[in-house]
Amino acid sequence: MALSFYEITVPNYLQTLNAVAGILDTGRNYCEENDISLDDVVAMRLIEDMNPFQFQIISVVHHSEGAMKGYESGEFAPPSGYGEPDYAGMQAMIQGAIDYISSRDEATVNSWSRGQVTFRIGGNELPFTAANFAQTFSMPNFYFHATTSYDMLRIKGVPLGKMNFLGQMRMGV
Repeated sequence: MALSFYEITVPNYLQTLNAVAGILDTGRNYCEENDISLDDVVAMRLIEDMNPFQFQIISVVHHSEGAMKGYESGEFAPPSGYGEPDYAGMQAMIQGAIDYISSRDEATVNSWSRGQVTFRIGGNELPFTAANFAQTFSMPNFYFHATTSYDMLRIKGVPLGKMNFLGQMRMGV
């Protein structure tokens, strides 16, 4: 059974975006109940030379909603133009990505699979097919940043488990 481009992108993005939304909600509640500054969480880093929590959430959005826009336009670049959202702003960004991706039509998304995506970084242009971009660049980055954001909240003591990260799995026979 072959999977369509829609099937390898939209449901997977939505499953993890919804999980990240839940993780952020749990994180907010825990921090408020335990007098942990949300501003400190936004700025925290796992290690000095790693990007902060805020960047992890921006990257989750960029490698899902931004990737979808890249499949459509044929262009993708590193994240920019997201500003410096606070915790509530990051939650709104995740919800915006969920809303955007949920509104994509299956036939339209499937039509993008035949397209190209050029990743422009610095003076370099990396050409991909849309399917290769999704499977070898966008989705691995998406999961990396979602996992890193989960890990950062765990370090703060937020009570999260694997099921929080997995989100609502799609089951059936």
